[in-house]
Amino acid sequence: MAVFTEVPAEEASRLLAALRLGELVELRGIQGGIENTNYFVTSQQDGQRRDWVLTLFERLTHEQLPFYLHLMKHLALRGIPVPDPQSDGDGDILHTVCGKPAALVDRLRGASELAPGAGHCAAVGDMLARMHLAARDYARQQPNLRGLAWWNQTVPVVLPHVDAAQAALLRSELAFQNHVAESAAYAALPRGPIHADLFRDNVMFEQGEAGPVLTGFFDFYFAGVDTWLFDIAVCLNDWCVHLPTGAHVPERARAFLQAYAARRPLSWAERRLLPAMARAGALRFWVSRLWDLHLPRQAALLQPHDPAHFERVLRQRVACPLTACIP
Repeated sequence: MAVFTEVPAEEASRLLAALRLGELVELRGIQGGIENTNYFVTSQQDGQRRDWVLTLFERLTHEQLPFYLHLMKHLALRGIPVPDPQSDGDGDILHTVCGKPAALVDRLRGASELAPGAGHCAAVGDMLARMHLAARDYARQQPNLRGLAWWNQTVPVVLPHVDAAQAALLRSELAFQNHVAESAAYAALPRGPIHADLFRDNVMFEQGEAGPVLTGFFDFYFAGVDTWLFDIAVCLNDWCVHLPTGAHVPERARAFLQAYAARRPLSWAERRLLPAMARAGALRFWVSRLWDLHLPRQAALLQPHDPAHFERVLRQRVACPLTACIP
């Protein structure tokens, strides 16, 4: 969520008019993230203000985007709290702004929880299981574009930018993940649409009387069809780690996994491969952060994430495999 493309107020106003959402009140670029251009938009219609998020897609194409946008619409219709893409008079939810593919979605209530406790992790685990189950009948197909094939393509590109010890770890982990992907257990893993990027800053909460209330998942633009276990691993590697060291936090991991499994019990293959998939999730984000740091694009509000964090997480996952927290 950076600003690669400057959007004039006139362009935003034209989009609001096409969507019959009233007049533009405010347009503000969002700092953070690294993939797309994002703005907060406020409109006014019949005396009422509403808040939206405008996204211009910098890498994804018009051909790729229907998978993501219609997945969000599919989930919203099934009661999963996700941003709902707005349609024009022809029913289209994919638009064009400043020559780029774009979408306008409603802005979720609440705020991200960057220091989660076990209660937050349990809420995310429960909602992730609900999301997986709700997407089982989603008909569109698109692979996880940052999956194993992308790692195999990208690791050679980033190797010249790391030291010898890091290069050795990248090579050995990539070989391990290719080996896992060829196994019978991996072939048996349940699959379907996944979020693939459900970090702390992609979930919203409000404070309820009995504790935190999850109000939404957002930023589905890394979604794809992959193993549900990979989605679980990505969450464990962010929600359930000690950020300074990358170390596993058992209490949070147990809360997350127990809540998930209460809604959708893990299969034998998932239980067996969770330690390996936790390593896969760490590798994926280490590689992508190395790529973004050393091969950056220009943006008005771009702050690349530190690759060292997921290097630490990966080393922790190799040294201390996740086993004890599996329900």
